Amino acid sequence: MRAVTFQAPNEVRIEEKPDPRIGAPDEALIRVEASGICGSDLHIYHGRVPVEQGFTIGHEYVGTVLEVGEQVERVSVGDRVLGCFHTACATCAACLRGDYHRCERQRTFGHGSHLGDLQGAQAERLLVPRANLTLRKVPPGMSDEAALFAGDVMGTGYHAVSHAGMKAGDTVAVLGLGPVGLCAVQAANVGGAVRVFAVDTVGARLEMSAAFGAVPVHLGEEEPKKAVRAATEGRGVDVVVDAVGDPEPLAMAISLCRDAGTVSGIGAYAGKGEVPLGLAWLKGLQLRLGLANVIAHVDRVMALIEAGKLDPTPLVTHHMGLDDAADAYEIYDRREALKIVLSP
Repeated sequence: MRAVTFQAPNEVRIEEKPDPRIGAPDEALIRVEASGICGSDLHIYHGRVPVEQGFTIGHEYVGTVLEVGEQVERVSVGDRVLGCFHTACATCAACLRGDYHRCERQRTFGHGSHLGDLQGAQAERLLVPRANLTLRKVPPGMSDEAALFAGDVMGTGYHAVSHAGMKAGDTVAVLGLGPVGLCAVQAANVGGAVRVFAVDTVGARLEMSAAFGAVPVHLGEEEPKKAVRAATEGRGVDVVVDAVGDPEPLAMAISLCRDAGTVSGIGAYAGKGEVPLGLAWLKGLQLRLGLANVIAHVDRVMALIEAGKLDPTPLVTHHMGLDDAADAYEIYDRREALKIVLSP
């Protein structure tokens, strides 16, 4: 089979690899029909996440089941399925609490031996462990590109809002309008937010947020704190979502949030940085950070997409072939694409 493999920082390559085979009773083998390039894939691409040379990357996928192990009951051969970006065991203490994102035996697709040694989805075939929990049938009529989002990006945007405990009638600010941030805008509106401020520097992304019902705030042309305070009687918003994952936007999130509000940090933070914890303490804020609990949300997110309440399809700006993966990564790295879908 053909697969996209990591070679070195800023270099990926299509390679021929042996077809995976089922080796455990809880596994399923799928033919991948669409896979996505995600912002977290760029961490691998740039060498910030250690992945072995020749490892197949990618963790967003939709496909058709080719074979299942004897313990797989929720999907069958021939089913069209979407998958979550990581697996969970369903039996450890974290999973029994419903915290599948903190599973003690979690494995993440396409992230090398440090995160479970599970080959990735940017390939023609994919072996899926814990298939009963990891895979879902795609509803009839739902496009590949819409289904692709349920197992990661839309699930992550939904988690950012849900994890914050946002209630109908709340005001929300979303910092960073990549795919996750734009999905968080949609999720906040679906959840009943009365006003959503969307903060970024890219005009096209701001325009898309406005089409989703947000109030766009251009970081280079406006002062977000002034814009938010002016529209909230000086209080700030109830919930701020940081979809960037960096100390600077996290500090801005703390400044934009009202007293006793909530900051939901869904960006991938790494290393150290300065954050105004004293201000967060004085304001009595809740800081809720971490990886998205996508497995817990996937069925609800998929239902909302099927009902047309959430629609990730406008985020897909490029469709490219698997053989064009090297070009696709370069395009994505230059921020010339919002979301790229690869097809074999």
